[in-house]
Amino acid sequence: MVVAPGGGNRNANNMPVDSEGRDWSHKKCGCLEDCSTCVLATFVPCIVYGQNKHRYQHLHSQGTPHPDHGGCMSGACWGHAITSICGLSFLLQMTNRGHVRHRYNIKGSGCGDCCASLWCQPCALVQESREIELEEHSFLSQRY
Repeated sequence: MVVAPGGGNRNANNMPVDSEGRDWSHKKCGCLEDCSTCVLATFVPCIVYGQNKHRYQHLHSQGTPHPDHGGCMSGACWGHAITSICGLSFLLQMTNRGHVRHRYNIKGSGCGDCCASLWCQPCALVQESREIELEEHSFLSQRY
């Protein structure tokens, strides 16, 4: 297990890492393995986006999991909901996806983040949530 300074295990599934990084711990099409998040991401993606953003930010700034699992209704959630009306919410999600990829040293590019966020929004949100969740759970195994 590799624990990053000020954080949990950022490769909890011990995915192979090469010079470009590693793959996602869960495939995008594996979103049905987390059915409740998948349903939320399909019907109210702004909630999952807001939770992901706050969970990521808390891990990044505090080095610990968010105590409320990201909360429910936040500024990020409302921002996503409002930009959804214009069909531009994928831009917010694409940016957050890039941050998640960078934190976990996951292969990919901004173009791939854009495509996943635009055409596979629910599955991409679930994939990001599950990646963050792996690090959050690693904190539990560090406690005595």
